[in-house]
Amino acid sequence: MEQMVLVRLASELTLKAPRTRSQFMRRLLGNMRDAFVTHGASARIRSEWGRVYVRTDSAAATVLSRVFGLSSYSMVDAVVRADLPTIVERGYQVFGDLVRGRRFAVRARRAGTHDFTSKDVERALGARLLELSAGVDLTRPEVVASVEVRDENAYLFSARQPAAGGLPIGVEGKALSLISGGFDSAVSSWLMLKRGIALDYLFCNLGGDAYERAVVQVTKVLADEWSYGSQPRLYVVDFDEPLRELRARTRENYWQLILKRLMYRAASQLAQAIGADAIITGEAVGQVSSQTLANLRAIDSAASVPVFRPLLGFDKEEIIARARHIGTAALSEQVKEYCAIAPGHPVTAARQERVLAEENKLDLTVIDRAMAGMKKLEVRQLSPIDLVAPYIFASDLLPDAVLIDCRSEQQFAAWHAPGAIHREEWELARDFKRLDRDRKYLLYCAHGIQSAHLAERMQRYGYEAYSFKGGAAALRKTLSA
Repeated sequence: MEQMVLVRLASELTLKAPRTRSQFMRRLLGNMRDAFVTHGASARIRSEWGRVYVRTDSAAATVLSRVFGLSSYSMVDAVVRADLPTIVERGYQVFGDLVRGRRFAVRARRAGTHDFTSKDVERALGARLLELSAGVDLTRPEVVASVEVRDENAYLFSARQPAAGGLPIGVEGKALSLISGGFDSAVSSWLMLKRGIALDYLFCNLGGDAYERAVVQVTKVLADEWSYGSQPRLYVVDFDEPLRELRARTRENYWQLILKRLMYRAASQLAQAIGADAIITGEAVGQVSSQTLANLRAIDSAASVPVFRPLLGFDKEEIIARARHIGTAALSEQVKEYCAIAPGHPVTAARQERVLAEENKLDLTVIDRAMAGMKKLEVRQLSPIDLVAPYIFASDLLPDAVLIDCRSEQQFAAWHAPGAIHREEWELARDFKRLDRDRKYLLYCAHGIQSAHLAERMQRYGYEAYSFKGGAAALRKTLSA
């Protein structure tokens, strides 16, 4: 059933100068419409200077909590003429059952010219409801009967739902977020979306297709649930060659810093190409060795555009709590840590000149080659199949992968790939969480279907697992070629 929703603007919008506020409002209303369309809901939206009114069904209205630029919203129980006796009588009908036997308060606000005040509304309606209630409690009421009078109409409601606050996405331009799929980069991205910055994303892949899939899923939550009014893109760069280059030519205790500098270089190149004004990262002071204050200073000079770090003062518990609110935590906690590449004792107080000396050992054209193979994903256009199928199947044997035969014992005895271990489908489904998450797994079954389901499930739990495309027959043919 269609219902009116009273929507309140985030406080920052109300403080803007009239011209700026009008520009922000146009963007906000467009973002709101996109939110409803994205979730297949219809909505009629009307705005006034201080409020927005939406007519939609009550289930669809919940999307408003994820539109940046709004502070809160209320489902309106009744709309009446802005006349004090009418408000009191209708308020008695609307709120009577709610306050019965409970302690309550009446809150009223008014805008416009009327022959009564907000206090008049509170006193008159409160007196009318008092006979039904357990008394008035202005400090901690069990029920709040709210009335908002605006010009000719009065809106009656009993609940206020919080929204995201911040600024409408797009009013502060565009930035590029370095995303890894973990808690930090997702939360830092969300905080910048909240400040009105539209984001594209760069993923420097250190771990193969399964890792890419995990990052795509995290990015899609940010895109589908929070990025209304924008069409974020995820750029994926294979960082295998840059990683091999730095491992071959630089000292291992500097690997972590050099890797970050190479990622900054890649991000700067892309930011300039797509018109992004800044790079966003999830770094927090002191969280890991590369994020000491000295090390952050040492890697900054690799970027040719500003680097923003919204999490600098956050601790890990705060970040994880925010990730739960955003909806990325369950996905991020399954993502393996691929960026921690330095064994032993990485440098924690690097000097700029020493880091530059190490980086100068590299052939930096390795970044240009990596960027040349970059792929672009339109995140909001990806279907559920797009999120799974491209990352499940392997057509070749994978170096260093544990090969697992998921067929029956009889089929395994008749033929199996050299070096394969045997785990029947039901057995692997039951026990795969006991496997080493630091290893890579290639599964095969008779036709590649059951093993695909298993590989998909393992990936959801953070394993790098694949199914050999075509099953045992295709694998046998590949081995004999």
